[in-house]
Amino acid sequence: MKIISVCLFAIIAFGVPALAAHHDEYPVVTPPLTEGIFPCSNCHAGMEVNAKKRELKDEHTNIKLHHAENDRWCLDCHSPRNRDRLKLANGDMIKFTESYLLCGQCHGNIYRDWKVGIHGKRVGYFKGGKRVYFLCVNCHNPHDPKFKPLKPEPPPTKPERTYGR
Repeated sequence: MKIISVCLFAIIAFGVPALAAHHDEYPVVTPPLTEGIFPCSNCHAGMEVNAKKRELKDEHTNIKLHHAENDRWCLDCHSPRNRDRLKLANGDMIKFTESYLLCGQCHGNIYRDWKVGIHGKRVGYFKGGKRVYFLCVNCHNPHDPKFKPLKPEPPPTKPERTYGR
């Protein structure tokens, strides 16, 4: 019954069953993992899990959570059981290459647009060829996803008319 409820919710929220959205359907580029940090289990193996929300003082001090920080904590997205995986709201663990499923849980409208190519970046062919999707984290910092203000580029110049010259 639980799986039926989850699938029904996914059909209503995203227009497709959640089980249909898997890594093979959306070939992605490698996520931008910080060199020397991944795999996380190199340091976290054997560590006791501390689920208490707190300021990190020994490790990961460069990470400042500005992503629903009043409601979220590291272990809402990162699996406490396997630090080399992310955790969905239902407890399922996914690879970092499937992080779009995690982002899509809260950002369903953007996930829908990402799947069809309206939001985000993809390279390759639209029909009949290989295409690769960029993950949310290839453009957005998952801990602070809001883009910083950008200086706009000048408008394009109107081309000169040549009339057959």
